[in-house]
Amino acid sequence: MNSLVKFGRTSHLPAMEPMEIDPEKALQRKQATYSSLDDNFEIQKETYRGQQYSQIYFARLHLMRTLLYSLVPNRKPHLPVCTILQLEEGKECIIVGTLFKHMKLKPCVLDEYSKERSATPLVRPHNFMHTDDNLVLEDDSGRVKLAGSVLLPSAYVTGIVVALHGKETDAGDFLVQDVLEAGLPPQIELPLKSSEDKYVVFVSGLSVGSSTSNPLHFQLLVDHITGHLGDEKEQGIAAKIVHFVVAGDSIEIPRGLLNGQNLASKDQSRLSEPIKELDILLTQIAASLPLDIMPGPNDPANFSLPQQPLHRCLFPGSSAYNTFRSCTNPHCFELDNIRFLGTSGQNVNDLEKYSEAKDKIEFMERTLRWRHLAPTAPNTLGCYPFTDRDPFFIESCPHVYFVGNQNEYKTDLIKGSEGQFVRLICIPQFCTTGIAVVLNLRNLECHTLSFGTEFISS
Repeated sequence: MNSLVKFGRTSHLPAMEPMEIDPEKALQRKQATYSSLDDNFEIQKETYRGQQYSQIYFARLHLMRTLLYSLVPNRKPHLPVCTILQLEEGKECIIVGTLFKHMKLKPCVLDEYSKERSATPLVRPHNFMHTDDNLVLEDDSGRVKLAGSVLLPSAYVTGIVVALHGKETDAGDFLVQDVLEAGLPPQIELPLKSSEDKYVVFVSGLSVGSSTSNPLHFQLLVDHITGHLGDEKEQGIAAKIVHFVVAGDSIEIPRGLLNGQNLASKDQSRLSEPIKELDILLTQIAASLPLDIMPGPNDPANFSLPQQPLHRCLFPGSSAYNTFRSCTNPHCFELDNIRFLGTSGQNVNDLEKYSEAKDKIEFMERTLRWRHLAPTAPNTLGCYPFTDRDPFFIESCPHVYFVGNQNEYKTDLIKGSEGQFVRLICIPQFCTTGIAVVLNLRNLECHTLSFGTEFISS
């Protein structure tokens, strides 16, 4: 531990006499071509005129219905496609619409006002699933209750657009016999494999300023990726890191101070200290390699998705470098023609509240197969009321799909029916785990860097 502390503090020691550097042995950091694809998530020309959320649902249904109609002839060519109003009892057909899930335990804002009068306490479970939950499908013409064991309510949430094969029963329900999901979207061709390793480092949930955050761990990470730790071999690996991504929840502000009262000067200083500390650390990174920082649910940014970039004035030191980029959440970009798509975790964390899966990787896979990044928005996940588009529709399949602020590190490689393959990554909260994730652009393989009482690379 002592040696780690010593290494972690080297950057704060007084300046030493300059050493002669052999230019033939000096390491040069590798470079990667970068292209931002965040235009779809930026709110610039949108104007709020009191519009309701029905318009974003309509835009989503129109997009997905056109797509699903094109897939039906290949999957179910013998079946007619009809609207809910055109259903006939006993006649098999395909209907396309938006799922709505009736949930017995789903929180209602009215309960907040009536809780004092309620005889039973409010239920606040981690997951709001119940055995009595049921699904309804609705389109422009009407809605119908879904029956059968093929479409499990536990695996779906409100807001997903699907095509269903089935028939109307004498009770007026639609008996589902098969589910046609959109599947993974088309994917741009992966560039030819390079012979050299290039790495991207992901970190999330730094929570600078919180009681669980250890400044030494982050400083060790900074020193490692900037090449100030380890022997020549470790520094050689660090020189191959071409990009650094911070996936949300970078700071934690003492919210007890935000009570609507005027703040004393010492309290104002307490509010700004975590941001200043983060800026100092990010400046060290930006001076060495390109970095992207995304906002998260606890950062000083707008709450609803898509979250807009953190203002550059928060980072006077790091933003002075052209390697510093403040990005949206969700965030989409390309490195050496490899496409990345990621969020700070809100979309997957919300799915966990209203549906069930074996792990977070399965939730991520579902969003890709549904072709929608945040299917629970705007029902249970806050989002901007777009009028003519749904920015969360996944038009092109990424090669790497990541989500931040998870409890543990997980990764998997999934394949689509048309040859697509995607590396899925759950990035753990750094403040509690001390783990950063490293991706190799050459083969999309992952490993972790762990910074705790001892340094481990696995």
